[in-house]
Formats: sequence, C-alpha cells, structure tokens
Amino acid sequence: MHDVIDSSNVIGTKVYDLTGVRIGSVESLVLTRTGGRVVHVVLIFGGFLGLADEHYPVPWAKLSYDEKVAGFKLDITKEQLEKAPRYISASEFDWSERNTRQIYGYYGAQPDW
Repeated sequence: MHDVIDSSNVIGTKVYDLTGVRIGSVESLVLTRTGGRVVHVVLIFGGFLGLADEHYPVPWAKLSYDEKVAGFKLDITKEQLEKAPRYISASEFDWSERNTRQIYGYYGAQPDW
C-alpha cells in the first residue's frame, strides 16, 4: 500500500524539536484548491517554549514523522521559531502565493506546487 494518511490522524499530532522536546501540535492543514496538495501544516505552540498562543504555518516537507514518539519532528531551533511567520487568528493570515513563498523561503524550502 502507498504511504497515505487521513488528515484526521494528522490534526492534533504532537510536534517535537530534533532533541525530542515537545514544542506544539498540528492545528490544521492548508491545501491547494486544485490538486489537493498539502502546502502548509499550521502548528500551534501556545504554552510551549514560552511562545504565545499563535499559529505558525510550516511547509509540510519540513516535518518528518517519528514512530518512536508517535509525532512529527521539526528541524528548527526555538530562536528560529520565535522569528517565524505567524498569525493570531485564521482570518488574519494572507494565504497569497507571495506570502506562501515567503514562508517557504524562511524555512529554506522549495514549493512543489
């Protein structure tokens, strides 16, 4: 069987840094209207690492699933995360191609859509 996962099994999944410290969880997925490709995973870090309850869009490709912790690992430091693009509410964020490219650029990722 090919490597697929239901989105309901992704939302709520814990996210860890590379040292294994839990830093948040997956709040939602952002998909392309046509094709249904995952562009971003929106992470919420409220209460973790001393960060405010804010939402962080991260390129899907920057997360890797780790069966040992039953969660995703994100290759980023606390300092990088503190400077990452974020928003307070879903209605506040601009999902334009320009902003999406800026997010990908911040994380050093290349869009594949």
